[in-house]
Amino acid sequence: MRRRLVRALARPLVLAAAVSALSAGSTVPVAADSVVIGGFPVEASASPWTVALSSRDRFGGTRAGQFCGGVAVGRRTVLTAAHCLSEEVLGGPLEHVRDLKVIAGRTNLLSDSDGQEVAVRDTWVNPAYDSVSNVGDFAVLTLAEALPVGSVIGMAPDGDSAYAVGGVATVYGWGDTSGAGDYPNSLQAARVRVLPDALCEDAYPGGADGTYDAGSMLCAGEAEGGRDACQGDSGGPLVARGRLIGLVSWGIGCGRAGHPGVYVRVSDLVRTLGWARV
Repeated sequence: MRRRLVRALARPLVLAAAVSALSAGSTVPVAADSVVIGGFPVEASASPWTVALSSRDRFGGTRAGQFCGGVAVGRRTVLTAAHCLSEEVLGGPLEHVRDLKVIAGRTNLLSDSDGQEVAVRDTWVNPAYDSVSNVGDFAVLTLAEALPVGSVIGMAPDGDSAYAVGGVATVYGWGDTSGAGDYPNSLQAARVRVLPDALCEDAYPGGADGTYDAGSMLCAGEAEGGRDACQGDSGGPLVARGRLIGLVSWGIGCGRAGHPGVYVRVSDLVRTLGWARV
């Protein structure tokens, strides 16, 4: 979740934000970009479409350079959050990142022998992304090689029952598991609920913390706090009924009561891109 960069923070949920805050000696809790406050370990084979974005050049060799999440919706096509590819996160222009890859099929980021690392051939960042309101927070990565058959998840179209309020969904990632900079090496998941838009409209009415837009965003988590995505999970998948319904995008803090996670609504993304129903 984007959980603000000083996610005080109400912005993107990317590992870079946590790294900068810690290196600066900040005592402010980092934004939640990862997915798993109140979560549990899961094998990559159980969600083969969940991938990690990696750049060792930008983020070092620890945890294979992971800084965001992504989800494979085609054997060569990965969705992620637009803010993951911003200069603010990458520390420079996207075109200067020479080793951008996705890591697929790897549960533990420290295991070089599992899964595969695939170079990103092309990137497309939504030109309508607004870093103030957080609207349009999605990007498309085209891979240099195809992922294995079975590594792709279908996207829920508009009107799909997977978006039903009160339904259970699962978010996946390698992000902060406590909101205090505790990053796991292995993939985690957390079960959350799709919440009424009104909860996020009240929590994020506009201003510096972002603006919740029901047409393009999805509200999910627990109204009383607890299970949530967190720093480092940005761009990762939110799945319900076996279909992709959201991408981790933003929020305030991790697992805070009254501040659910905000996700990119996949049905709006599909409509915006003009993609056929999957």
